[in-house]
Amino acid sequence: MRRSTVVSIRAVTEADYPAIQALHRSVGWPARSLAGWRWLGTNPARQEIDAPAGWVVDGPDGQPAAHAGNLIHRFNLGDRRLHAATGFSIIASPTVRGVAHKIIRTFLAQPKVFATYTFNANPQSQPLYGRLGMRPWPEQTHALKLSWRIDLPALAIGRGLRQLYRIAPELVVRMGEQLMNDRLGRVPRLRLPPGVSLLTRIGEGSPYDRFQQALGREGRLLSDRSPAMLKWRLADPDQTTPPLLLAFRRGDVITGYAMAQMAKSNIIEVPVLEIIDLEALAWDDEAIPALMTAMTAAARPLGAAKVRMQVVSPQMLTRLGGWADTAAREGGWGHCHVRFAEDAPSPELWAPTPFDSDYAICLRPLPLDVKASGRIRSWVPVSSRPSRA
Repeated sequence: MRRSTVVSIRAVTEADYPAIQALHRSVGWPARSLAGWRWLGTNPARQEIDAPAGWVVDGPDGQPAAHAGNLIHRFNLGDRRLHAATGFSIIASPTVRGVAHKIIRTFLAQPKVFATYTFNANPQSQPLYGRLGMRPWPEQTHALKLSWRIDLPALAIGRGLRQLYRIAPELVVRMGEQLMNDRLGRVPRLRLPPGVSLLTRIGEGSPYDRFQQALGREGRLLSDRSPAMLKWRLADPDQTTPPLLLAFRRGDVITGYAMAQMAKSNIIEVPVLEIIDLEALAWDDEAIPALMTAMTAAARPLGAAKVRMQVVSPQMLTRLGGWADTAAREGGWGHCHVRFAEDAPSPELWAPTPFDSDYAICLRPLPLDVKASGRIRSWVPVSSRPSRA
């Protein structure tokens, strides 16, 4: 009779970070720096409910051979403060084969959260989530990603490189990083459409602070975008370029904002301007289309071959207007899965964006020689007037 192996799952400690880095490198995923892992551990939302930063399973040598990250998000619903968890970087080496479902069950069973989810499942892993009691959500858009093409020649070369990789992967790896350009990493002068400005002030009492408070009064279930939480996000030490932060203004009032980040998923993919967040007050139908105009216009000067939104809600499809009609449909597999707690608020109150997922921390930064520090460098608009956002 075969004996069952007892799997010991334990919370991540700082001593595990080098082994977790090695696990990421073993599967070709971006490996955070030790400073980056420590920064993740300082997540204010995680500390608020004393949740683990993740879990590991030790291999035969006593070192972590499987990992699941646990990114806690703080949410607001009126005066209520809630928390939810998204799993990320779920990796299991062959030495502990078969533990992935057990470590995911540990993630799903954690207390103090109204939802456990992933909005970033890959085609190979996504069937597992359904078997573990998670459901595709949002129902209409769980398999949808949207992209807007900017540099058609670069995209064509990227398709050719992917085909070559399927035939001769070792040759492509020897070629090294491809599809870089001399615009990457520079701070360009951006031509912003009317009403859109760079968002440079996000502190308490700023127009941005008043905007996110106004969002909260609309009665929706919203991920915490407070100045304190946004500043923590922007302090990621592994960023090589600063996020692009934009505001749509009506006079002195911000009614919409966007956050986008340059990334390059691997050595043969094109650089992409990834939309991390896009929100606007419910009454302003012009804000989101104007911000989309600004981001697609900024993409080429930034060196991006396309703009992409990897989490799309039905509400966002409506608010994008004509931009939804011009987008290429990507995805095609159920990358969004969730399990709600019995006492969770109505899912109809939640229209997630990529901000609610793990994209901001899991995207591969542009592989530039000189990395940006934790502070954000200044963007330069074409207008000589200083931004008031």
